[in-house]
Amino acid sequence: MAVKKNRNEAAVKVFVVQHVHEMPDGSEDVKMIGIYPTRAAGLAAVRRLRKQPGFKKSPKGFSVDGYLLGMDHWTEGFVTIPRAT
Repeated sequence: MAVKKNRNEAAVKVFVVQHVHEMPDGSEDVKMIGIYPTRAAGLAAVRRLRKQPGFKKSPKGFSVDGYLLGMDHWTEGFVTIPRAT
């Protein structure tokens, strides 16, 4: 993804840490953990939280994803599919 920037402006990348786990009803519970300046800092947060109640039962639910600031990362619409009751 190309980023337009001024000559003196550098693209800034941050790392978003989230945790997702499936609820008993099949829905997902997503937690925004934090935004970090480096991948290493994001992974350090995962290491700290992995030991905490709840997280230690779902250690594979963490993700660390890099994003460039000042850009749209979701560029399309969305649909909602109702759950059967």
